[in-house]
Amino acid sequence: MAVLLNGIAQLEYDRHDDLPIFHVAYLRKMDKKMDGGITLGDEKIDNPDKDQRAKFVAATLYAAMKDDNLSLSQACTTWLAENLPELKQVKFNDTEGEVEIDLVFDEDYIKQQTVNFPGIDLNK
Repeated sequence: MAVLLNGIAQLEYDRHDDLPIFHVAYLRKMDKKMDGGITLGDEKIDNPDKDQRAKFVAATLYAAMKDDNLSLSQACTTWLAENLPELKQVKFNDTEGEVEIDLVFDEDYIKQQTVNFPGIDLNK
C-alpha cells in the first residue's frame, strides 16, 4: 500500500512484514481513543464505524505529513493498511489549500522508479 501526495509517493507499507508487538499495542490504543468519538469536518461522531474511522485516520495522516511528524504518519499508514486489507493507495491531492482524500481499493500501486539522465544533475 502507498500514500501519495499530488501523485508522488510519500510512504509505502508492506503488509508482508510482521508488526512488532509495540506497534500492535499502539494501533489498539488508537482504536480505543476513537471509541470515545471523533470529529470529521464539523461533525462530532460518538460511535464511529470502520469507514468513519478510516476517513478520520486518513485526515490525521495528511495533517501529520504536513507537520513532518513521521512517527504519526507511519502509525496512521499502518492503521489504514491493517484495518483495510483491501486498500491499495491513499491519495491526497492538495490544490491551493483544498485537500481531496481518496482511499483507493481498485488500483494497484506501481512503485515509482528513478530515471537518471547522463550529464544532468536534477538536484540543482
